[in-house]
Amino acid sequence: MLSGRPAPRDARPEAPRRTPLTQTAAERVAAAGTPPMEVLVVDDDASVRRACAEIARTLGFQVTEAADALQARAALAERATDLLLLDLHMPGGSGLTLLDEVRTAHPSMIVVVMTAYASVKTAVEAMRIGAGDYLTKPFTLEELTTTLERAAQRRTFDAESRALREKLRTGNGLGMLVGKSPVMEKLYRILSKVAYTTHPVLILGESGTGKELIARSIHQNGPNKSRPFIPVDCGALVPTLIESELFGHVKGAFTGANRSKVGLLAAAERGTVFLDEIGELPLDLQAKLLRALQEREVRPVGATHSVPISARIVAATNRDLAQMVEQGRFRKDLFFRLNVVNIRVPPLRERKSDIPLLAAHVLDRMRRENSMNYTFADDAISLLMQYDWPATCANSSTPSSVPARCRAARCCTSATSPRRCRTTVSTSRAASRSTSSHTTCPPPSRA
Repeated sequence: MLSGRPAPRDARPEAPRRTPLTQTAAERVAAAGTPPMEVLVVDDDASVRRACAEIARTLGFQVTEAADALQARAALAERATDLLLLDLHMPGGSGLTLLDEVRTAHPSMIVVVMTAYASVKTAVEAMRIGAGDYLTKPFTLEELTTTLERAAQRRTFDAESRALREKLRTGNGLGMLVGKSPVMEKLYRILSKVAYTTHPVLILGESGTGKELIARSIHQNGPNKSRPFIPVDCGALVPTLIESELFGHVKGAFTGANRSKVGLLAAAERGTVFLDEIGELPLDLQAKLLRALQEREVRPVGATHSVPISARIVAATNRDLAQMVEQGRFRKDLFFRLNVVNIRVPPLRERKSDIPLLAAHVLDRMRRENSMNYTFADDAISLLMQYDWPATCANSSTPSSVPARCRAARCCTSATSPRRCRTTVSTSRAASRSTSSHTTCPPPSRA
């Protein structure tokens, strides 16, 4: 035990051996390419301070020691620190005062407070100021090791989340997510956290807002991106086929079952199964899906045994599932099981500031496909900004041929107004002459 009283030298605890938890965290830090975590141990009790520092070094951290608040301030000013292991009661100033200063000057620093004078009041106050964890003296070596490992994992997770959020924000994550509006920034923050978990995700949004694109982003930016991503359109398959597709079947289970088939939930093998239009799933299949999520196993059609599954479930719908639950058309327990993480995809009309970026992205794809350069005329961009975009236009695919080069413009300007406008699209061959073409299209409705 580590206490607040000096311990004889021969009674000092030995550094713990590496545990699977320790090895996993160390490997995670190494895989992330981040430098060793810088730890500052602040405690006036020399024996406890040295023991904590030795354990931290054994775990692969760079450690600095300080005996009081004054030395701690000097160490913080001298070098960058990732984790502060802080005793709350020390000479030279209260640990709470130092904690408050650290949270103001270094908001991203992880702080673990420790004290031999534990009380609910001090714990609540430390957490209120911003401590990330709390250790009560005397604490065991295992408790300290676990706390340090948890801090290392949190640092690595935060670094990965920041990197992923920046990739998504700049459109470099998948090369498909484009936008810098506030609603998209919020979406990127959620995706950067969700991608590194295995919880079920429910994606909500109107038709055409890009729900499958969000699901692919979650999968391809997560730790199992090398595993399969399997989309299933629950609204396009008949109920009997959906059951066979999801859960599999054995030979002879039904007419035409000439051989056994592994279900998609089992075939994913730690990958992602994307259940699109989950609101269209019949009630009897909802019950089977619920059991599969709860038990992490499925029973193929006609089989007498169950098959374990390890796939992550991401579901999407354009329906109001909460209302369907009230109407008895969707199981309440399945709704709560899927709704662990809820992501709403905003339609384009709620983020019109992204339209110029999206327009440039579409033209860039057209340039790569056709070896031609395209530019929007100023009045065309103005029309795009004025249009009240239906959701189905927000996820328009890029034209793959020159005759269809204005498909996006025709989509955004579709209206019943008889007036016509001329949208100029300047084109030039990448390695030859320049030309200019004009496409006549109706303007957007100004209603």
